[in-house]
Formats: sequence, structure tokens, C-alpha cells
Amino acid sequence: MKEPMTDLIQRSIGVLGDPLQTLIVAAVAVILALVLHAGLFFLLRRIARRTDESADDIVVRHLHRPTRLAFVVLALMMAAREVPELREVWADIASFVLPAVVGWMALAIVRALVEAAKLKADISVADNLKARRKRTKLTMFNRIATFIIVFVTVGLMLLAIPGVRDIGLTLVASAGLAGLAVGAAAQPALKSLIAGVQMALTEPINIDDAVVLEGEWGWIEDIRTTYVVVKIWDERRLVVPTSYFLEKPFQNWTKQTANLLGTVFLHLDPKAKIGPIREEFFRQVEANERWDGRVKVVQVTETTRDSKEVRLLMSAKNSPTLFDLRCDIREGMMEWLADNRPEDFAQLRLMNDAGLGSQQPAPGRNAAD
Repeated sequence: MKEPMTDLIQRSIGVLGDPLQTLIVAAVAVILALVLHAGLFFLLRRIARRTDESADDIVVRHLHRPTRLAFVVLALMMAAREVPELREVWADIASFVLPAVVGWMALAIVRALVEAAKLKADISVADNLKARRKRTKLTMFNRIATFIIVFVTVGLMLLAIPGVRDIGLTLVASAGLAGLAVGAAAQPALKSLIAGVQMALTEPINIDDAVVLEGEWGWIEDIRTTYVVVKIWDERRLVVPTSYFLEKPFQNWTKQTANLLGTVFLHLDPKAKIGPIREEFFRQVEANERWDGRVKVVQVTETTRDSKEVRLLMSAKNSPTLFDLRCDIREGMMEWLADNRPEDFAQLRLMNDAGLGSQQPAPGRNAAD
């Protein structure tokens, strides 16, 4: 009776001992990986802080979390070689976990490199065309690379599931008409995606470009793979498909340079003298800190029976500054005219049948009235 009982106890210990040993080995491997990772990144952070560049801090920050998971996975792989029970468990999940780790690492590397490269593209300077072009290319590269990495990673992870793999092979084998239907349904998305790649190569717009489209004036705030966000001057956001900028006409005020020309129109009496107005405009624009010193012109651009149109042309370093400069000059010139030359404002002239300016009595009343 004692011998069967002893055999039962030994078998029970054996059944419980194997899973417990596997858990202990896995836990020790994970703890060692986390400790090694923490020590390594502690040293990397200290080294990055001692340098003057910010790029290394960005790289360390982006790689911290994905490399921690990679260290854990690597530790479990090494432990699985020594423990048969752990090897069996790891074999079932490795094909699912490894693509996720590699994809996360690839995403972190791409984003770290893009963000570090953007530090050298300062768009706060006056002439920022090259910086804006560089930022636009980096942004589009980041979007496209992210899409490709996520697409490939998810595909590899799904192929690791036997049921999904069998379904996928079945669908591929009978994908004739279904492929055409899916292609037709996905045409708008694919069109915008291809347009995003084309925009990155042809550069019809860049980040922070001043544009006019659909009757709205604003700046390119963000360029995505399938759409573009335009920040309107009154803080609204206009979301436009990427293909719009390849198919429809629009105005890009900063395609070649950020410098712009602006106008203010004055409608004056035909008898108004332009000389004093030109001198006052030159005085005001030269005293304004928003003027960049390039262009200042006064021209009579149109005449009518009752008025003449005077154009004040000026320049500024970018579109927001130009808008404020135009408002300043418009306000200053109108106040100066009101205070010094009120007779120069346009007036409506009523003419009688004989072409004379004298006022005629109203019908039904005699001259004495």
C-alpha cells in the first residue's frame, strides 16, 4: 500500500515541478533582461546629457521602450534553449511576438531619426524655405514609412496564426473578382496615398506655406499621407484630400521664398495731389518695423469720373507680417488724410442734363420755393 502511495506523490511532484521550474527560469530571465536594460540606458542617458546636441537625447528616448521589450524577448529565447518545456511554449508564440518587436523597433528608429533631423530644419528664421522643404520631406517620409512598417508587421503577425493563414491562402486562391471589387472600393484611399508619395517628390506645397484655396487664405499646418490640414487665418482648420493639390489650381504665396508683396488701395478725388500722399506713405512705411526694406511704390492704377484708385505697394518677410503691415499703413494713411487733406477723399458728383454741376429745383416746385 505504501509503494503505490509513494509513486503517486512522486508523479504529482513531477507534474507540478516542471511548470514551476519553467516559470522560475522565465521569471529570472525577464528580471535579468530588465536589470541589464535599465543599467544600459542609465549610462546612455548620462552620456546623452553631457553632449550639446539634442539628437542623441531624442534617439535614447524613442528607443527606451521598444528595446526593453526586445531585451525581454531575447532573454526568453536564450532561456528556451536550455529548458525544453519553455522551448515548447516559446515556439508557439515566437512567430507572433518577434514581428511585433521588430516592427516596434523599426518604428522607433524611423521616428527618432526623423525627429532628430527636424532639429536642423529651423522654420522660425526669416528665410525658411529650405527648412520648410526639408521638414515636409521628413514628414512625408515618416508617414509613408510608418504605413509600410505597420502594414508588413500586422501581415506577418496574422500569418503566424494558423487559422488566419489558411483563410488568407484560400482568399488568395479565389481573389479574382473579389480583388477587383476591393480595388474599386479602395480607389479613393489608394489615390490619396499615391498622391502623398507624389507630393513628397514634386513639392507643390511645404509645411508653413501661405496658400489660397477654396476662397480661403491660410497656412499649411500638417501634411498627412491622405490629407492636408490648412490653418485658416481665423484659426479654423480646412482639411483637404492630398490629391486636391495635384488636380486643382490653388495659390501658393511662398513657393520660392517667404518674402511677399502687399497692397493697400486708396480711392481719392480726381483732383487729389499724389506727391504729398507719396511722401507720407514713404514716411509711414519706413518707420514701420514690419517693412523689410525691399519695396515701396505709389501708383495711380485706375481713374473714374468721381475718383481715382491709388495703390500703395509694400513688402514684408512673410505673410502674417505683411498682413499686419497692410493694416498699419491703411489705418495710418486714412487718419492722415482725414486730419490733413479731407478734401482728397472721393466724392459723388451729381450732374444735370446740361452737364453742369449746379443743383436744379425738384419737379413741381418753383425757384422761389
